Amino acid sequence: MSSAPSSSAALRVADLPQNRPTRFALVPESSDLADIARELGVETLRKLRFEGQISARGKRDWALSGKLGFTVVQPCVVSLEPVTTRIDTPIERLFLARIETPDEEEVEMSEDDHIDPLGEEIDPYLVMVESVALHLPQYPRKDGAELGQLVHAAPGTAPMTDEDTRPFAGLADLIKPADTRGSDRTPEATSAKKTKE
Repeated sequence: MSSAPSSSAALRVADLPQNRPTRFALVPESSDLADIARELGVETLRKLRFEGQISARGKRDWALSGKLGFTVVQPCVVSLEPVTTRIDTPIERLFLARIETPDEEEVEMSEDDHIDPLGEEIDPYLVMVESVALHLPQYPRKDGAELGQLVHAAPGTAPMTDEDTRPFAGLADLIKPADTRGSDRTPEATSAKKTKE
């Protein structure tokens, strides 16, 4: 979990009961949704809800489990038209009082987004914002939007297509005439030249 300042939803670990889960339900208001959308760089965020519970795992560790749901509006990567996506996904986080770090020479480390070091607080609000960021569509595309061929042309000139802008677009045309000149020497022409000599 990030080191961002705690929110009003943060829970002190020392106050959490060991023998029963602590439930939470977050439904941000419109102003908070606008702030989150701005922070994540999306056009609109709505119908955001995060609910679940925090339970003890052993004597020192804690687990957060919940359900995250939100609707996001992003620009299409092709047409820039708004694309609306609904996300509903389970969220699991494990907060460990001690995280073992294996020797890098012996074990290749792999990042696990589900494990966080345990601090003095567990903040469901920060978990919610981070989880929204992780589950945003990376390449939103509107139904039917396809990449077309662009045609470039200045006034009074022939249009230039995307094919023409490729680095080796004219290479084949440069090589072809030389090959053609070599292929024009038919057996009859070669024989006549030898006879004249």
